[in-house]
Amino acid sequence: MSENDSWTAPGAERPAQGPQEPTPGAQEPAPATPPAPAAPTPTQPAPAQWGPPTVPPAQPAPAQWGPPTVSPAQPAYGQYAPPPAPQAQPAYGQYAPPPAPQAQPAYGHYAPPPAPPAYGQYAPPQAPPAYGQYAAPTGVPAYAQQGYAAPAPQGWAPPPKPGLIPLRPLGFGTLMGAPFQVVRRNPKATFGSGLLIQLIIVVVTALLVGAAAAWAIGRSVSVSSADYDSIEAGNVAVIVISALIPLVLSVFASALLQGVLVLEVARGTLGEKRRLGELWKAAFRRILPLTGWLLLSGVAIVIALGVLVLVIVLGATIGDAALAVGILVAVLLGLGFLVLFAWLGTKFSVVPSVIVLERVGVFAAMRRSWGLTAGMANFWRTLGVIVLVYLILNLATQLITTPFSFLLPIVLTLVDPNNSGAGIGAVVAVYLLLVAVSVVMGALASVVQAATVAVIYIDLRMRKEGLDIELVRFVESRHDEGSETWPDPYQPGRQA
Repeated sequence: MSENDSWTAPGAERPAQGPQEPTPGAQEPAPATPPAPAAPTPTQPAPAQWGPPTVPPAQPAPAQWGPPTVSPAQPAYGQYAPPPAPQAQPAYGQYAPPPAPQAQPAYGHYAPPPAPPAYGQYAPPQAPPAYGQYAAPTGVPAYAQQGYAAPAPQGWAPPPKPGLIPLRPLGFGTLMGAPFQVVRRNPKATFGSGLLIQLIIVVVTALLVGAAAAWAIGRSVSVSSADYDSIEAGNVAVIVISALIPLVLSVFASALLQGVLVLEVARGTLGEKRRLGELWKAAFRRILPLTGWLLLSGVAIVIALGVLVLVIVLGATIGDAALAVGILVAVLLGLGFLVLFAWLGTKFSVVPSVIVLERVGVFAAMRRSWGLTAGMANFWRTLGVIVLVYLILNLATQLITTPFSFLLPIVLTLVDPNNSGAGIGAVVAVYLLLVAVSVVMGALASVVQAATVAVIYIDLRMRKEGLDIELVRFVESRHDEGSETWPDPYQPGRQA
């Protein structure tokens, strides 16, 4: 019992506990100063735990957290839900907070569009719409009003390639592969042209030389001994003339094939594929300057070979010592001519392409080709591509035709070991097969070599004159492909 609790008799009235009503007019006592709490010891609890336990406030029912809110009216099918209430704007350069969760619209309704960010802020990532809903269309923010839109990632776009090659300066690998791709892309017009030209040359040569040889043999059999020398001289002249006619024909045919391949490469670069008849018709318009160029280059080669032979012959006529000197001089001259031939052949390599595409004469085309191949990089790139393509084609031709060459004597030995003439049919069959394989490989080699210089010409102009820009502009504004007159972006006057 504490000292404040006084004893009272039974039945007596206990004094009232708790606060009493103050008597009117009485002075209120001063409030008692609460004692200072003692410093807690390490084993004592914190002062905040000394008071009586507080009664927690009444919690609402778990399923009802306050009064129910009235959900917004659902929009009709295909309409937008109302936009969310505006939120506090973050500082400049920060991401806007994600929007508060909203009531999901019914199936088939549009989700509401997100609020635009303030000036200098980035829009928050947008949550994907629920199943059955459509994402709301996003608008473009106005300048200095709704802020800047997040920049879209910029990627590298490759140059356009409407057809054979990409419209940009070509790498070494593309220069090597594009001529072979010409044959795969349009074999009827390219390989078909080469095969047809090779067949014509072979057939004409066989007919002319065979007829001349048969005529010469017939004259030699019936000639008398007094006229034998004059008859033999006439026979040799006839055979030589009959061999020169196919040579001229081959020059003419090579000029036609070069024109066809130049046109095919030029139009194939633009994504067009021309038929054989169209290419031949267009190439015939430039056949004369092409033939003149081939004859001029052929005459130059013959003169160079004639000088070498003349040096050797002069050395042989003087004496043994002079012959040795003449052979040494001929070898040195041969090496010099080889270097000169490689240099001039590279400088004038794109003359056929200039003649066909720019429609100029032989000498103007030579000056133009000299200018396009100017520069060490252009010269060595052109020479390297031409030499490598030639080596590849020559190696492939030898690998294919050499087995047939060895097959001919083997068949002759197996069929007719006694040389009785019984196996002549088998020998002729093997020989014809060898000729057919040679014709096919010759056609393929001539097509690829002509396409190589055409691709080099386009690459040189793209590097030196920006032809790729003109070609891109032409492709974007292409005329009707069925037009009778072909629009030509390769004319130098069309360059900007």
